[in-house]
Amino acid sequence: MGIIKRFIFGIIANGIALYVVIRLLENVDYRGDWKFFLIAGLAIGVLNTIIKPLLKLMSLPFLLVTAGLFLIVINAFILWLTKEFINTLNIAGTELIISGWKNYLIGGIIFGVVNWFLHFLIKK
Repeated sequence: MGIIKRFIFGIIANGIALYVVIRLLENVDYRGDWKFFLIAGLAIGVLNTIIKPLLKLMSLPFLLVTAGLFLIVINAFILWLTKEFINTLNIAGTELIISGWKNYLIGGIIFGVVNWFLHFLIKK
């Protein structure tokens, strides 16, 4: 798969994964239309490309001790950063609403599983 196709698929997969998180968790909501999911997918893609590798490197001892379960915390943090990023940009009525730290953790788990599954389907 070419780099452009992979980039576009990543944005779409992130948007779909966020949609699933919003549908499954009661205290997670959004304002906006379909453009919200494109903006959020792009934001998550940028954060996963730039910030997530740094977080993994800095938290390597925790990742080793927890056998990788600390990735849930990293995913929750990326979800929080996405919320802050989208709400700070204030683009045409788009907003991500997440209340409670448990929703970040559960959302991080759901997001990771859905995103992994979508990437798995594409590779098949």
